Amino acid sequence: MPVEILMPELGESVHSGTVSRWLKKVGEFVKEDEPVVEIMTDKVNTELPSPASGILVKINIPEGDEVEVFHAMGVIEPDEAAAKAAIADGGSPAAAAPTPAAPAAEAKPAPDTKPGKEVPLPFSGRRFFTPLVKTMAKDHGVSLDELAALSGTGEGGRVTKKDLQGYLSNRGQAPAATSAPRPASGADSTTAPLTGLRKMIADAMVRNSQVPVVSTLIEVDVTNMVSYRARNKDAFLEQHGVKLTYTPFFIKTLAEVLLQFPMLNSSLTDNMVTTHHKVHMGVAVSLGKDGSGGLIVPVIRDCDSKSIVEIARDLDEIAVKARASQLGVPDIQGGTFTLTNPGSYGAVLGTPMINAPQAGIAGVYGIQEKVQVVNGMIGIRSMMNAVLTYDHRLVDGMTAGRFLQAVKAKLEAFDFLK
Repeated sequence: MPVEILMPELGESVHSGTVSRWLKKVGEFVKEDEPVVEIMTDKVNTELPSPASGILVKINIPEGDEVEVFHAMGVIEPDEAAAKAAIADGGSPAAAAPTPAAPAAEAKPAPDTKPGKEVPLPFSGRRFFTPLVKTMAKDHGVSLDELAALSGTGEGGRVTKKDLQGYLSNRGQAPAATSAPRPASGADSTTAPLTGLRKMIADAMVRNSQVPVVSTLIEVDVTNMVSYRARNKDAFLEQHGVKLTYTPFFIKTLAEVLLQFPMLNSSLTDNMVTTHHKVHMGVAVSLGKDGSGGLIVPVIRDCDSKSIVEIARDLDEIAVKARASQLGVPDIQGGTFTLTNPGSYGAVLGTPMINAPQAGIAGVYGIQEKVQVVNGMIGIRSMMNAVLTYDHRLVDGMTAGRFLQAVKAKLEAFDFLK
């Protein structure tokens, strides 16, 4: 029996991806679990394994096209004879296996089903629309009644992205992404369409911007942390084989405080609140050797029960993978809260954007020496801004303030290592 290659769910809030490259051609043999197609989303670039051993008989989604979660991108036929028949029939695996003929009384005129042509199907009963289609409809002012009246080419008559784009074109409100602007250049500028990873990041940012958020700032005296690292960084590297940065301290502090404020370690999806009892910290890191490949958010799991050394090793591992663009699906799934550290490249203040559906994200910024008054004495202290952006549907200002105060107290006391 033929086996479909389905687009997996590659992370929370990821509804679609782009087929960046097919690693096998139609007619080629592929082993089970051998990489067969490369997928790109705003969160990860990854190679997907074949679900079975056999011959790739059909590619449904060509390179460069978008595919929604759980849709078939291609078909593997384990049986060689059936595969040859399917390829000869234009890539239709159903042609390789005989099917019972329908009774004559049931016969109906067959629709035009030439290869590559999608046939609109009628739909009866309750309509289901993917999050991607619903978001597109909302962005272009298409009501649910209009959406429900469309004929879909998807399975069971489901309305696909292409169906909605076609409707919008005829309606005179075609989305900019479908107008295929041509690259243009002049004496002072060059214009080209937003594509690839940057486009997927842009789409994710638009989705995240729909969440009602608030950002709250607090200033933290991190003199004790800075002094500890200065005294121990060389010995730490020699003993454990990884560099000691400030980030493991931030992760450990946040993980312990999040257990005290469970609503900030939760997520909201379809009006259902999920509270997480372990802290799986998403950490924003740069892709590529020079960081020009964009940002990605791999996850360090069970941070609440790990030591500083274990977290430092995990950080080093994901950084190496990110620089080599080798992060896989398991590396970016399951985050419950996110940390971003713009201070590592000199930023002193900002308002990080939430990684929906998570309830919060913390940003830590550049450490600066400042003149401070401590216990009536003037001195030079290492000061840092910390910002919490949170989903205001789940977290109110008082909870956010108390959370930041707890983070501040723990970092300033620097006793969580004891």
